Amino acid sequence: MQKTLKKLFILSALALSTLVMSTTSYANDNVMTDKSRNRDIPINITLPANNAKCTAQAKCPVAFINGGYGISHNEYTFASNVFNQRGYLTVAVAHELKSDPYLNREQPYLTTRMENWHRGVVTLKFLVNELSSKYPAYDFTKLALFGHSNGGDISALYGSIYPNEVSQIITLDHRRMLIPRNKNIRVLTLRGSDYPADANVLLNDSELDKFPVTQIMIEKSRHNDMYDGGPIWLVDRMSKEVEGFLASKN
Repeated sequence: MQKTLKKLFILSALALSTLVMSTTSYANDNVMTDKSRNRDIPINITLPANNAKCTAQAKCPVAFINGGYGISHNEYTFASNVFNQRGYLTVAVAHELKSDPYLNREQPYLTTRMENWHRGVVTLKFLVNELSSKYPAYDFTKLALFGHSNGGDISALYGSIYPNEVSQIITLDHRRMLIPRNKNIRVLTLRGSDYPADANVLLNDSELDKFPVTQIMIEKSRHNDMYDGGPIWLVDRMSKEVEGFLASKN
């Protein structure tokens, strides 16, 4: 398993190195165009509550919001609000376009969905490179990655390929991509109660003793409800868990 993952990561990294060196144009304030892939990327950027304190000399942190498959990138405002209150600039990213192939439904997902996750990683890397110059008062070198379901899988893969560029990962019931086992990346994963994760995605007890990973099962929560449109009690619970995790950093 580890050898297979290593090979996948190496192949992904090689492909990424040829894709991220591209030019960009701005169709409007909420769309960036990666010309190397002829790909329009809808995004939603929100500034932190204390943005006046963010400067090139004292940069504020950055969080990327990666939605679940079939759910709009704008449906995770509960998370963006928490990040903004904690001083983060947030970038919500639309990873799925109408021109993209459908998410592969055949197992093993760790290989059949790598194309989708890899495309998401390319998109994130492109945005990091472009936005870091557009927003010099924010730190794009130590990212927080937030993702629900497939967006969590993309976040986990990005953290595995670019571990030195990620400080923390928060996922909502992602189920396919392995959580990075890295002592320098803090991880919070909130688990739904209706579907299990695939083998080795979550850490076992001995691994939890070694790595800064927190795994929380939320009873009576459903995988497809873990966004703004879910039950109020669940959205409130997720907000509190994310807030607590970010507050514990210091």
